[in-house]
Amino acid sequence: MSDADHGLFAIVGAAALMAPATVVVAADYLTIDAAQRAVFPQAESFEPVLLALTPAQKATMAARAGPQPPHGTLRIWSAKRGDANVGYFFIDEVIGRSDLITYATGIDPDGRLHAIEILAYRESHGAEIRNAAWRQQFANRNDLAQLQFRTDIKNISGATLSSEHVTQGVRWIVALWETALKPGSSGP
Repeated sequence: MSDADHGLFAIVGAAALMAPATVVVAADYLTIDAAQRAVFPQAESFEPVLLALTPAQKATMAARAGPQPPHGTLRIWSAKRGDANVGYFFIDEVIGRSDLITYATGIDPDGRLHAIEILAYRESHGAEIRNAAWRQQFANRNDLAQLQFRTDIKNISGATLSSEHVTQGVRWIVALWETALKPGSSGP
């Protein structure tokens, strides 16, 4: 290799080292079991719930929930204390900016929403949604009208897509509960 080639490699190598690197911070914060206990500490057990929604139920949910970001997997458990259902526990995934955010929440039989828990965050920015004060905004709300992004649920500067998409996802969960899980609905 000539001296000129060595010089070219040194320049290309130095330029590569100075190029900005994309930092991806993927972190798992809670296990499913830990999130279940955080949301429903009074529950003694959690039983998986399988729902088969009708086309009419899906349309009702979509109309109630409003616009939605892409979702990953939604899982549901009935939280039990003895034979009594103390609520439903949900794990959902919504896209943040480019990767999925896995979060959990619960709804009591009377429709009272619990604070959310972040199980996994895979984005390079916006992890501020893990802030307890932001997550607590969801607690004790019991109506979709109380879950308006930027009105009821505050935006986080630097985490706008994450905070908006998680809020939209929670609206989807509340719409699902109202449509198929609420006592007196057509669900379980």
